[in-house]
Amino acid sequence: MGDVLAGIQATWEFDTDSVLIRFERGIRTPRLFLSLRERRIPYAALSSVALTPGKRGTVVLHAVPRPGADPLLEAAAGQLKEGCDPYRLVLPAERETLAEYYADELRALLGPDASLPAERFLVPAPEAPMRFKAYDGRAGFDGSRVSFRWSWTGASSAKWKAGDQAFPVADLSGVEWRSPEALEGYLRLVPRGACAADPDTGVPSGPAPDSPHPAVRRLRADQDPAAVVFGLGYGPVHESLPFAAAVLESVRRTQSVPVATAPAGTGGGRRDPADIAERIRHLGDLHEAGLVTDEEFGAKKAELLAEL
Repeated sequence: MGDVLAGIQATWEFDTDSVLIRFERGIRTPRLFLSLRERRIPYAALSSVALTPGKRGTVVLHAVPRPGADPLLEAAAGQLKEGCDPYRLVLPAERETLAEYYADELRALLGPDASLPAERFLVPAPEAPMRFKAYDGRAGFDGSRVSFRWSWTGASSAKWKAGDQAFPVADLSGVEWRSPEALEGYLRLVPRGACAADPDTGVPSGPAPDSPHPAVRRLRADQDPAAVVFGLGYGPVHESLPFAAAVLESVRRTQSVPVATAPAGTGGGRRDPADIAERIRHLGDLHEAGLVTDEEFGAKKAELLAEL
């Protein structure tokens, strides 16, 4: 169409095969929009377009993506608040006629598969490298590997015993994101051979297709070395959700490529001696507090010294 439609907090620029959504900077703009900055949405990724009345003299142009087309919404799994939906363009009510025109134009551009789920992601994911601070550690993603480095004050003894973690995306089958705005929010990595769990109960919906074992109760996120937990100011939506979407897109992209797997662990290569010494001191504190047995202390200390 080659046109531009400016709304409140965002501007939509229409091209021949996609719409470029640019989010405006401002004190009222959701931080998720500021983090995303802009997104290009192919028309093939859309399932429908609606125009509805908004709040306080506004109308809302809403482009609804096809299920499975956008890694951000797939990771969000319906947990985004309405005001943080990047597919909603809010306009003053006096622009309703213009908005209706663009809604009709968009509907005419919907593809023949608009009513069907997408077989692959059609909307680009946020780009790596990415990182954010969770309550019990720091999460990082370099495009091929997710790493968790545990916090001295927030991480459970189970995570300290397990050590810092590194997960190649080739070893993962998915990502679970529970919004930090909900109770007990977390980001959990799902290894190959495992299945996604119900976020409220922690119980998987069933055994993984390639696993002969029945479903079992999963560890709580605060005890699971494959998860980081959120808290007030830790893992906010605008940081943790784009992170989850980027990891999910990378996992889906590599699932069809045969890659030799390696166990998740403390990562390869030599470690900084100062870091090793710091971890041994903390391990000693856990040992003195009775949270680590003599055998566990000796074994973990030897493991850390072997990394020098």
